[in-house]
Amino acid sequence: MKYSVKKGDNVLVLAGKDAGKSGEVLEVNREDGRVIVANVNIQSHHKKPRSKDDKGGIIKSEGAIDISNVQVICPVCKKATRVAHSVEGDTKTRICKKCGASLDVVKTKKTAKSSKKA
Repeated sequence: MKYSVKKGDNVLVLAGKDAGKSGEVLEVNREDGRVIVANVNIQSHHKKPRSKDDKGGIIKSEGAIDISNVQVICPVCKKATRVAHSVEGDTKTRICKKCGASLDVVKTKKTAKSSKKA
């Protein structure tokens, strides 16, 4: 199935125990229709030490939540919005339903500045 949420998007959680929280999408599981959002749905896992050097304890990690319980936050108007699609030539972009801004931000690679030798 096709979803409008991608890895790296800022999303708002709409339902569940963490409703109202927002965070960045760390992972999208398209087969199950679930997403993992940073600092949302924190679960405790009890880990038993398996060797004398291995430390046990309580490990806290993010759990998956249903993709229908999140909404993308527009980077321009800073509001949770539904996602529309526009096709321009061969490219299909996601746009904000509220302000019409593009949700697909082109990330530029950071290049090291070459230092001039005197």
